[in-house]
Amino acid sequence: MTASFFSFPTFDIERNGVRIHGRIGGSGAPLLLLHGHPQTHAIWHRVAPALAERFTVVAVDLRGYGDSGRPAADTEHAVYGKREMALDALAAMQHHGFERFGVLAHDRGARVAHRLAADDAQAVERMLLLDIAPTLSMYENTSEAFAKAYWHWFFLIQPPPLPEALIASDPVRYVRSVMGGRHAGLAPFAPEVLAEYERCAGIAGTAESICEDYRASATIDLVHDRADIAAGRQLAQPLRVLWGEHGAVGKAFDVLALWRERAADVSGRALLCGHYVPEEAPGELLAEALAFFSSPSPQQAGATP
Repeated sequence: MTASFFSFPTFDIERNGVRIHGRIGGSGAPLLLLHGHPQTHAIWHRVAPALAERFTVVAVDLRGYGDSGRPAADTEHAVYGKREMALDALAAMQHHGFERFGVLAHDRGARVAHRLAADDAQAVERMLLLDIAPTLSMYENTSEAFAKAYWHWFFLIQPPPLPEALIASDPVRYVRSVMGGRHAGLAPFAPEVLAEYERCAGIAGTAESICEDYRASATIDLVHDRADIAAGRQLAQPLRVLWGEHGAVGKAFDVLALWRERAADVSGRALLCGHYVPEEAPGELLAEALAFFSSPSPQQAGATP
């Protein structure tokens, strides 16, 4: 593993009986890092050390992933709703004394970040989201090409216990099949980090948690998204979105147009990589993140000397 990142101190907090695990390092303005599926906070190992030279980096494992807790599911799937995950992330930042912060998030973590920014606009100063369009937009605009590329979206939401049983029968095969089935195969992943993803996938309860994460996105999360739209609520924070040129999201959706339906200040572009941006294009991502999170806030930009 990249020693400089994995030497960052770890922490564990508890929120409503659920353990949230993470790492913190660096100094400066606070920056929350949220990972995607089927990974852990280890996805940031190639960019976090450099970010920590400018920011206080807080990288957490989402509930159900990594070394965070795996609470039992509920019939409404709310336990794994992005609202609950967002509250976990907020609690982690507040634990370290941060009430307002930037967010850099990939995949599932980016959906958590979207909900966090929508529910608590005062906490999130600005966001950089990686390789997603809004969840509701992706479901409503699903094409044949997207369904084939993102088969796991539709597999994981099937009723229990079949998806859980298939994943739990061979968690390593599941991780390698999902991650290795994309643009670059398994080549982008450091062997030690891939082993960490595999270890965490094998923790008891992971299969159930993964499925509940996706079931929540197809149910309760859509309820929350539709409520935002019905109320005319848009994200006010500066939002930058990056996606992989070789990934399915940019090919199947007009990413910027869809985000501009949900946020007032949106910019972004494709990077020369696939879905796993932090591990496939760390240099480009780091340059983007340093520029974006170092920019003045709208209030600062409008201030008179």
